[in-house]
Amino acid sequence: MRYARCAIDERETFALVEGDEVVEISDAPWRTHVRGAQHPLASVRLLPPVVPPTFYAAGFNYRAHNRHHADLGYDPVQVGDRPQVGYRAQSALVAHGDAIVKHVGIEGRFETEAEVVAVIGRTLTRATRAQAEDAIFGWTIGNDVSAREWQHADRTFYRAKNSDTFKPMGPWIETHVDPLGSTTTVRRNGSVEASFATGDMIFDPYDFIVEMTKTITLHPGDVLWMGADGNTQMSVGDVIDIEISGIGTLTNTVVGAPGDTTHQEGLAS
Repeated sequence: MRYARCAIDERETFALVEGDEVVEISDAPWRTHVRGAQHPLASVRLLPPVVPPTFYAAGFNYRAHNRHHADLGYDPVQVGDRPQVGYRAQSALVAHGDAIVKHVGIEGRFETEAEVVAVIGRTLTRATRAQAEDAIFGWTIGNDVSAREWQHADRTFYRAKNSDTFKPMGPWIETHVDPLGSTTTVRRNGSVEASFATGDMIFDPYDFIVEMTKTITLHPGDVLWMGADGNTQMSVGDVIDIEISGIGTLTNTVVGAPGDTTHQEGLAS
C-alpha cells in the first residue's frame, strides 16, 4: 500500500494513494485509522511523507561511494566492523516537486545522493534482526543533497547537508516492497547518470536497527536514510529524478538562491 502526507485545501493530512486518487485517513498510517474523503491525486500537494521525530542517516554505506571519495583525493573512510549512524535536520526536508536551492556561496561539487529510506512503524529497543525487519512500516526515497566544499571546510555538516531544501523526501511511503531487491536510478534532465542495486550495501537497514537499538529507542515515524552508491553533480536549472523500483520516483528541480545574481536563470517565477 502507498501512503502520502499531503495538503488539501490548506489542511495537512495523511492519505492512502490508490491509483490516481488519494483517500484521506484519520491518523498516521502506522496507527489505527479510518478512511475519509477521496480526491484526485493531481489536485493535492504532496508533502514529505513523514516529519520524523528523529532523522537518522547512514554514511559511506556503499563501497563504490567510498572509492569515489578516495578518487577525489580525500582521506579513505574506515567503515569499521559495525554500522554507525548520524543525524540530519528536519528543517532541511522538502517534498516531491519542491525546489532544491543552491544557496549563495556554494562552490565546487554540488551533488545529489540517491537513498532508500526506512520508515519506522513501532517503538523498538534492543531489537533482534527479526524484530528490526518487523518494525519497518515502509519505504520512501531520499535525495541527500551535499555541498562538498562546505562539507570538508566545516567542522560539522550543519550547512553542507542540512541547509534548507537539502533533504527532498517522497513522494510517498510504499509498504509492500523489498528494496534490497530494487534498482536505484538517477536521471538528470532525463538522462541516466547512475544506476545501482539498492541492496548492495555494506550494512543493510536491519543491521543498523539492531546496532542502534542497543542504546537508542526508535519511535514510529523515525526515518533511516541508507546511504548512496555514487554521486551526481547538479547545476541550477537541472531536474533530478530518483527512481527506486517498486517505490516510485522523487523529482526536484535545482534553483538559484534569491539574491544570487550568478544563478538568476534558475530562480522560480
